[in-house]
Amino acid sequence: MSRLPAFSSKVFFAPMAGVSDPALRLVCKELGAGLVVTEFTSIHAVVAKGAQLRNISEFIEYSDQERPLSVQLFGSDVETLKKAVRIVSPHFDIIDYNMGCPAPHVTSQMACSALLQNPKLTRQIFRAMVESTDKAVTVKIRAGVSKPDKFLEIGRIAQEEGLAMITLHPRTVKQGYSGQADWSLIKQLKQELSIPIVGNGDIQTPEDAKRMLDETGCDYVMIGRAACKNPFLFTQINQYLQTGKYEEISLKERLRYFFRYLEYTKSYNIKFANIKIQAMNFTKGAKNTKELRLEIAKCRDVDELRRTVEQFSSKAY
Repeated sequence: MSRLPAFSSKVFFAPMAGVSDPALRLVCKELGAGLVVTEFTSIHAVVAKGAQLRNISEFIEYSDQERPLSVQLFGSDVETLKKAVRIVSPHFDIIDYNMGCPAPHVTSQMACSALLQNPKLTRQIFRAMVESTDKAVTVKIRAGVSKPDKFLEIGRIAQEEGLAMITLHPRTVKQGYSGQADWSLIKQLKQELSIPIVGNGDIQTPEDAKRMLDETGCDYVMIGRAACKNPFLFTQINQYLQTGKYEEISLKERLRYFFRYLEYTKSYNIKFANIKIQAMNFTKGAKNTKELRLEIAKCRDVDELRRTVEQFSSKAY
C-alpha cells in the first residue's frame, strides 16, 4: 500500500460532475481544502484520449497548485482500468475510484455504486489498481444499494487489497441525495478498519464538520454541495476546529475571491453556465446582493458578467 500524501487540513472538497472544475478547486485549495478531487472520469475515455494526447492535462484539466490532487476514475472493465491507471498515475498524487455515484446512466453500466452488489469484481478492481500504480489508491462508496448493508464488506475488501483510504457517503443508492445521511455508519466503518476514513454527507456548517469528526471518529471530512455554494466553508471549518470560533465572510472578500476564480477560468475550458453559477454562489448569503444575482442571471458572456460584478463592487465600496 502506497502512503497518502500529507494534507494541510482535515477538510476535503468532493468531486462533482460539471461543478468541481479546476478553477473552483484551486480557489477551494487556497481557502483551506486539504485535498481536492477531479470530476469523475471514465476509464474508457482516459484510454481513448490518453493515447492521442501529449499530456493528460489536455483532457483532465488541473494545475500543480492544487496538489495534493486526486483523480477520480470510474468503470469496471479490469484490463481497461489497468491501462487508465497507468496513464494517469504519473500526473496525480492519489488515484480515487468512484463507487458512490447513484446516477442511473452510470450504474446501468455496472459502474460506480452498482459495484456495491458485486464484491468479487470489486476485489479484482481494487487489486488491479494497486498493482498498476505506485500512488495511493482510495475509494468513495455509499452504504448500499437499497439498504445500508454493503459498506462494511466493501471496506474490508478495500483494506485487504491495499487501498490507502475510504470515503463513505452514508446514504444508499436508492436514497440519492434525499433523506438524512446516517453518520453512525461512518462510525461503524471507522471502528471496523485501521486505514483512514473520510466522512461525507450533510455537512453544512463548521459545527457540522466538528460534530461528524467527534461523533464518528473519522479522520477527515469531505464536503460537496455545501462547499460549491460557499467555498469559504473550508476557511471557517479550519478556524472552528483550531479555535472553536470562526469569522463571517465579508462581501468584499467574497467578491475578491470571485474575481480570482474568474481569472483562473481563463486557463481552462469551463462552460459559461458553470461560471455564472459560481458568480451566484460567491455572492449568496451576503447582504443586498439579490439584485446583483438577478443581473448576473441576464449575462450572456464572461465579459458582461465581469462588468456587472465590477459595477456592483464599485457601488458597494
